[in-house]
Amino acid sequence: MVGCLTYVPETIGTMPVASPPRTVQSREEWATQASAHADRADALTAGRRERAARGESHAIEDFLYDYYSTKPAQLRRWHPGIGLALEQADAHTGWRWYVTEDGVTALDVPGFVADRGEGVRHIRRLLAATAGRMPMLGCFGMHEWAMVYRSADAERRHGLPLRLGASSTDAVVEAHPLKCTHIDAFRFFTPPAVPLNAHQLTRAGQVDMDQPGCLHATMDLYKWAMKLGPAAPGELLLDCFELALDVRRVDMQASPYDVSSYGLEAIAVETPSGKSEYARRQREFARRAAPLRERLIEICDTVLDSA
Repeated sequence: MVGCLTYVPETIGTMPVASPPRTVQSREEWATQASAHADRADALTAGRRERAARGESHAIEDFLYDYYSTKPAQLRRWHPGIGLALEQADAHTGWRWYVTEDGVTALDVPGFVADRGEGVRHIRRLLAATAGRMPMLGCFGMHEWAMVYRSADAERRHGLPLRLGASSTDAVVEAHPLKCTHIDAFRFFTPPAVPLNAHQLTRAGQVDMDQPGCLHATMDLYKWAMKLGPAAPGELLLDCFELALDVRRVDMQASPYDVSSYGLEAIAVETPSGKSEYARRQREFARRAAPLRERLIEICDTVLDSA
C-alpha cells in the first residue's frame, strides 16, 4: 500500500533541515517502475551500445553522450526522485545521496543540498528565465554554419562532407544575419564568424540570453536533468533525453553537413521553404520542452524549499 509519511525536521549541526513529505512504495511497486525504465533506456541507447561494441561512432547521436559526458548506464539507472521513498531498496542504499531508515530508502535531501545546492539554484534561475521568454524563431540554425565559416578544416568537425561545399557554405553565412543566443553554440564559432553574431555572448550572461526557441537550450534540458541527479525521477530524465535526441537530428539536418549517409534529408535553411520548416520544428520543440522545463523547475523548488 502507498502512504504519505511526514517526517519531522532533521538537523545538520545547528541548521535545521525539513525533509519533504514522502510517499512510500513497496518493493513490488517500485521494482515495476525500475524495470520499465531500464527497458526504455535500453531501447533509446541501443544504437550507442552496439556502435561502442564495434568501435564505431555516429556523428549525430553520439553528441548526446560525448558532449554531455554521459553513458548509457547512467541513463539506465532508475531514480524515484525527491518525495518518493522505497521499501527494501538494497541497491539504492549504496548509491550517493540516499539514506535508509527503518528499511525505507529515499533521497538524502540535506546531503544533496549541502553538495549541490548552489548548482540547483543556478539551474533554477536559468530554467525560469528561459521559460519566461517568448521563443525566437529567426536564427534558422545558422550556428552550425558559423562553426565552419571560412575554416580550412570545416569537414573535420563531424567527419561529414559539406552539403554545398566550402565556398557556398561561407556565402550562406554572409547572406544571413547571425542571431545565436546560446553560449555553448557561440563559443564554437570560427574567429571570422564571432563578430558577425548579433550578440557577443558570455557564460555570465547566459541567464539573460537563453530562450525556448533555441534548439541547444532545449537539448540542455537533458543536461540539467542529469545534473539534478537522484532528485529528478528516471521518467523525466528519459523524457528529456528522448527530446534531445529528436532535436539533435534536426540540428544536423539544418546544418551545412550532408547527413544523407544517416538516412536523413537536409532541411535547406538557405531556402525559404527550409526556413519555414526549421521555424516549424522550433515551435514544436518549444511546445514539447515547456512541460519538461516546468517539471525541472518544480524539482529545484522542492529541493531548495527543503533546505
